[in-house]
Amino acid sequence: MKEGREARRIDLPLTSEVLALLRAGDEVELFGRIYSARDAAHARIVEALRKGVPLDFSLENSIVYYMGPTPARPGRPIGSAGPTTSGRMDRYAPELMRGGMRGMIGKGDRSPEVREAIRRYGAVYFVATGGVGALIARCVKSARVVAYPDLGPEAVYELDVEGFPAWVGIDARGRAIGASHE
Repeated sequence: MKEGREARRIDLPLTSEVLALLRAGDEVELFGRIYSARDAAHARIVEALRKGVPLDFSLENSIVYYMGPTPARPGRPIGSAGPTTSGRMDRYAPELMRGGMRGMIGKGDRSPEVREAIRRYGAVYFVATGGVGALIARCVKSARVVAYPDLGPEAVYELDVEGFPAWVGIDARGRAIGASHE
């Protein structure tokens, strides 16, 4: 986070009131439960949603972090926990938002379709800094697999985080960092 500028504390789960206050470019620190999932888990989640099969975790007002952790060191809940490229999840994101997800964390740009879905469903895209996975891991206070354990590090993990640093990359109005907001 930038010196002299205080990050906005966000207590999870996300609410429509909080989403309405966030603006592209806002610095935030997240406190509460988030889920991690990558490509293979996203494919299974979408398949379950399409078939009406209940998930082993709740997407309602959730945040999904695009991350596959490394093994934990002794005494730690998780290993390195850096973000992966968000664009790989673009084909799945609109369906997860339709299923109740309200936030995503990753790195990189999103497609116009995802940006439109963010606006339509009142969601938000948070950007995490790449290359600092060991530092981000310090914000993870607990981690447990809640779905698809056969996927190993790409399973869905439930993470309890404190002070997870991010920026609002795309706000609920569909406005993106660096884009014109006329």
